Amino acid sequence: MPSTGTPPPPLFLPTDPPMVWLLAKCWVRSSDFQLHELQSHLLRGHLMAEVIAVATMRCLPSIHPVFKLLIPHLRYTLEINIRARTGLVSDMGVFDQVVSTGGGGHLELLKRAGAFLTYSSFCPPDDLADRGLLEVKSSFYAQDALRLWETISRYVEGIVSLHYKTDVAVKGDTELQTWCREITEIGLLGAQDRGFPVSLQSQDQLCHFLTMCIFTCTGQHSSVHLGQLDWYAWVPNAPCTMRLPPPTTKDATVETVMATLPNFHQASLQMSITWQLGRRQPIMVAVGQHEEEYFLGPEPKAVLRKFREELAALDKEIETRNAKLDMPYEYLRPSLVENSVAI
Repeated sequence: MPSTGTPPPPLFLPTDPPMVWLLAKCWVRSSDFQLHELQSHLLRGHLMAEVIAVATMRCLPSIHPVFKLLIPHLRYTLEINIRARTGLVSDMGVFDQVVSTGGGGHLELLKRAGAFLTYSSFCPPDDLADRGLLEVKSSFYAQDALRLWETISRYVEGIVSLHYKTDVAVKGDTELQTWCREITEIGLLGAQDRGFPVSLQSQDQLCHFLTMCIFTCTGQHSSVHLGQLDWYAWVPNAPCTMRLPPPTTKDATVETVMATLPNFHQASLQMSITWQLGRRQPIMVAVGQHEEEYFLGPEPKAVLRKFREELAALDKEIETRNAKLDMPYEYLRPSLVENSVAI
């Protein structure tokens, strides 16, 4: 917002001179880069998954059914987050070196974004309804996220029903209640005022919470992770930094644009990091395809088998739809969605 007493900044339009309009778009895309990488990707993907992982490790024994259900979706999360802390958002890390919010702005953005970590925003049925996207046919994220959420939900319900026969059993599980409270009060710094539960009172409430945990660690992270190489490798489409102040006049030239965009070193590092993080990983475990068997007996194995069948059907439906699109949307295809926040 402009300071009091200063004239408002100019409004940039497609009818402006080409270089002026191009520079305005680059500024918007650079701002989007900051929000995407820090809020959508790091905070709502990596750090939220870490909250779930740490609470699970601290509060649930390895024989607990919720531990067994969640542990495949927490694989390598703590390791990759330590790498992010030491190499990306640390002092003199990548953000400090080449990203405009580095040097403290990235940490301030993360702190402010914490106020928007509401429970409903992590649950696609609620989040999409709140944002008016449920009936938007062109929102492929909305379509695929909802379908993947529903598929995960049926899987969770199948496992939960094998171990909790009544709501009383859920309420009486002290380890489960401690785990839930740890996530909300400790990991999320008192998020009950943002809708997160401090206790789980029924099978339905437990299933919803567990679906949120698994979807966050799988589909939601993949939806903001997989597109990095596609959208950020071409630096002008999402500049990591801008070297001149935002324009206040409409006299930009190609020299102005080039002087504003990242320099050679900054652009090279953006392309390198984007390639390392956004490329298809040679060794990955797709959602639901973990080889480790944590549950014994035919019943949970049947639930997992049905889950995999539904994931395969969803993957085929997305593939068929994408064949008709000029620009396929693949970031929530189950065969491409990682089973955990592992990269």
